[in-house]
Amino acid sequence: MTLLTVLILCFIIGVPIGFSLGIAGTFGIMQLGAPLMVVVQRMYSGIDSIPLIAVLLFTLAGALMLKGGIATRLVHFSDTLVGHMPGGMAMVTVVGSMFFGLITGSAIAATAAIGSIMLPVMIQKGYHKSFAACLCSTSGSIGPILPPSIPLLVFGVIANTSIARLFLGGVIPGILMGIALMILSYILGKKRGYIGREKRATRREIFNAFKDAIWALIMPFFIMGGILSGAFTPTESAAVAVAYAILVSVFIYKELTLRLFVESLFEASKTTGTVLIVVGFASVFTWVITMMMIPQTIAAFLADTIQSRFMMLLLINIILLIVGTSIDTISCIVIFAPLFLTLAPAFDIDVVHLGVLMAVNLTIGMCTPPLGVCLFVSSNISGIPLTEMFKDLWQQIIALLIVLIIITYMPWTVTWLPNLLIG
Repeated sequence: MTLLTVLILCFIIGVPIGFSLGIAGTFGIMQLGAPLMVVVQRMYSGIDSIPLIAVLLFTLAGALMLKGGIATRLVHFSDTLVGHMPGGMAMVTVVGSMFFGLITGSAIAATAAIGSIMLPVMIQKGYHKSFAACLCSTSGSIGPILPPSIPLLVFGVIANTSIARLFLGGVIPGILMGIALMILSYILGKKRGYIGREKRATRREIFNAFKDAIWALIMPFFIMGGILSGAFTPTESAAVAVAYAILVSVFIYKELTLRLFVESLFEASKTTGTVLIVVGFASVFTWVITMMMIPQTIAAFLADTIQSRFMMLLLINIILLIVGTSIDTISCIVIFAPLFLTLAPAFDIDVVHLGVLMAVNLTIGMCTPPLGVCLFVSSNISGIPLTEMFKDLWQQIIALLIVLIIITYMPWTVTWLPNLLIG
């Protein structure tokens, strides 16, 4: 209880999540009477993982393709596909975010890249500012569900399970999230008179847009194909993604300069450094609570108290939806994954299902107050206060929650594709 008090106190006074875990973990080690050298040992062992290299490389690949002109081409191609429908520009935003998510695996990157292009266009076309800003946030949150997903990569390292299966497990849920937002956009488009392009794109226009975006579109299939065929591991695929991003951005699109390349390196390094600090200190914290038998005690209590799998899945969703609104995604995964992994076997919850469930819950939290990092990104781009965005946000959150319920109680939506392609 003292350990939890220290952790909560650190949160209250504004200590960053990673350092809060480190302070609480160090306090716990002192309580256990263990030498402080354990802090260094556990931090080192926590980040001494080859798959974590992929976090840096996938982040770098995303940054390179963001600055290499990919977003504009993806938006243009999406416009030729769905731009003519009621709510067409909103649908373009969703489809563009999904395509970009397949490249970067980052909600923030997708929100920033697609939002900076689509927000001015939607507002010019008569879309309500609050709706447009919220949609950029919620559609951007699909990024971490579709492969390559950084949250699923981190979960795979913690759970010591197949990252390829986790990546495949996120495909159908990510598509369902996109479909849900597109249906909502269509309904509101007809109701509010939101319009897209004046007429349907011709086959030639679609073909030309596809040809221009083809190098970006085939990248996810190239990466996942290499992983599934055994040509390279998920970590090696991240290195391939970086090489591919450089080749396409420099020699085909010719938009990546040396200055932009250096900026991409800095951005990827800062993001990865943050992740490694959280993972390293979380390793210390996890070791302490394991030595204190806290996860086992909680798991035993919940197993005795909650008898049904239905209620356990509901409890997991409630916990993650609440904490996801105030704690960032990676921190939540490293804190709660060990606890839920302890509970999973008792309730026959598949590890891949659990990982995707955690990712979907926490990405919904990325566009939910008070943290809602994607909301802040959209707010900064659009200049719309967060309070003004709330009136349109709840409809989109409900659409995503419906998808969450579907994948929670229909686990085959997550496990079918990994079982089909990997077995």
